[in-house]
Amino acid sequence: MKYFIWLYLLLFVSSVNAQENDTITEKWIRERYTKREVMVEMRDGVHLFTSIYEPKNKTHKSPIIMNRTCYSVAPYGKDNFIGLHRPAWAEFARNNYIFVFQDVRGKNMSEGSFMEIRPFIKDKSIKKAKAQRKRGECVEVDEASDTYDTAEWLVHNTNNNGNIGILGISYPGFYSTMAALSYHPAIKAVSPQAPVTDWYRGDDVHHNGAFFLMDNFSFQYWFEYENNVKERMVGGMNAQNPSHIVYSDAYNSYLKIGPIKNFSKLYGDSVAGWNSFIKHPNLDSWWEERNVLNHLKEIRPAVMVVGGLFDAEDCYGAFATYKQIKKDSPKTELYFVEGPWAHGTWGRGAKPFFGDIYLGQEQISDYYLKNIEYPFFAYYLEGKGKKPKSKVRVYQPGDNKWFYYETWPVQSERVPFELEMKTYTSNPACPVPWTSDISAKGRRIEDMLCDQRFASSRPDVAVFESSILKDTLRLSGEIEAELYVSITTTDADFVVKVIDVFPDNFNYPDEIMNYKEDETNMSGYQMLVRWEVMRGKYRNSLSFPEPFVPGQKTKVRVPMSDIAHTFLPGHKLMVQVQSSCFPLIDMNPQTFCDIYQCDESAFQSTTVTIFPESKIWLPVLK
Repeated sequence: MKYFIWLYLLLFVSSVNAQENDTITEKWIRERYTKREVMVEMRDGVHLFTSIYEPKNKTHKSPIIMNRTCYSVAPYGKDNFIGLHRPAWAEFARNNYIFVFQDVRGKNMSEGSFMEIRPFIKDKSIKKAKAQRKRGECVEVDEASDTYDTAEWLVHNTNNNGNIGILGISYPGFYSTMAALSYHPAIKAVSPQAPVTDWYRGDDVHHNGAFFLMDNFSFQYWFEYENNVKERMVGGMNAQNPSHIVYSDAYNSYLKIGPIKNFSKLYGDSVAGWNSFIKHPNLDSWWEERNVLNHLKEIRPAVMVVGGLFDAEDCYGAFATYKQIKKDSPKTELYFVEGPWAHGTWGRGAKPFFGDIYLGQEQISDYYLKNIEYPFFAYYLEGKGKKPKSKVRVYQPGDNKWFYYETWPVQSERVPFELEMKTYTSNPACPVPWTSDISAKGRRIEDMLCDQRFASSRPDVAVFESSILKDTLRLSGEIEAELYVSITTTDADFVVKVIDVFPDNFNYPDEIMNYKEDETNMSGYQMLVRWEVMRGKYRNSLSFPEPFVPGQKTKVRVPMSDIAHTFLPGHKLMVQVQSSCFPLIDMNPQTFCDIYQCDESAFQSTTVTIFPESKIWLPVLK
């Protein structure tokens, strides 16, 4: 799932007094950088493993760029440098930055106990912690306090200029958000990128109450065992490795396992994260304590939130984090970047083609790294350059160029795309697959824009299509579905997709195809632009589920992550509505029950009717 993002973050390059076009090799790095490993003490006495790469040239004091991770800072050993040939950190290295990587509390070589999305503690302080420690009481700590204590140590133990920047993608994006709440005076700039934000409403674990089965079943085993040095050293866990269960076809393998309770049996008691999720089927205080959005107030450092329009894992997090900071911390120097990227590809090799779709030259990762990310940190950590002219930069696929705004969402007209009456039957024994691929490896990074023709031909998918567009239709901003439905059972899921249908006989020009490794028939291609799911029983409250009354017309609102896409003349806009997306999302039994504990007998087919009052509210940019 997320761990591959941090493989690139731990493969950084650095240099001293190098020109921008220099080739930076590992040998070149070793000649100019030293590595040391230290155990930095936190206020409660726990020590965190920290790798520090410092320039040998100490003529000038350097800024610090840091990331804190739950995915390991390996390889360990002061002479074992990470592969230092990747471009992700090149601009920082060319300007003599100090690099700091830290295993978070309880992970890999750090002491202490790990906690999933450790809750933020508002009224903690070092003075209070000292008093608690003196009395032998439990000391209040969180990821913000660990960041503060690390920053304090670094300021006094490295050749720094007193300025620290912090960035991270995905789970480390959460640690970056917590760093913004640490209030250490040296932390001047923070960039949460695709940050884990709210695991119940829109990130990896759930979307609007629907459980993301495939991601979590494969990820939690890896995360708690294979990605944890200490777990491996003590003999690991009793749970079955998902890779030993799913050999070639995730769809059929997961279907054979059956209800969620059967997946839990395979894991047993040894996978703490999974068991925590299963114990909290509804939105309760456990989830809200881990909802970062509840704490984004009085943020002092400058913040640049970064996300990908086609991020299959944390698309929600970037939009939600930016909006909440803008609302609750209006004095913060706040920036927002949304590019045409998958999860973290802005730092590890985005190209002009993403899957089958051409997105232009300026979406490549080098453009972002050189023209957006590094200049942000350079201004706040080095005093170099100027503030960006615009606070918001959003890439508009279709136009294939960056749009610049002062705020997000931009002013747009809320226009309905009206649906007609349609009926389909959802059968749990034959759910709609999340992709046309047959694979055991989980989802592809292209899934958020891949061809949807496989679904539109199924009888259990309702399809609504516009006429051929004569004019450009540019959508930018907040989008949601407002469905009026009836079902013949007491529960169902509602998956809504917004799709760009390419013209018949469409092909990219030869000069563009030179950037693509293979050729795809693009005639009538159905490009996924945005999709979301609502578990029906949570339609009125994520905390208090309600059954449907069979046959009764019911309103179901499906909030979706924001959109930025241009439908060109000759294209069509399509909407698909379905009630399964398996095994990415667990199969709703379609009866009102505790889905995590129900048996096979709870699963029933349901007939879904969509009424003509239904619509998709589109943000049309004038």
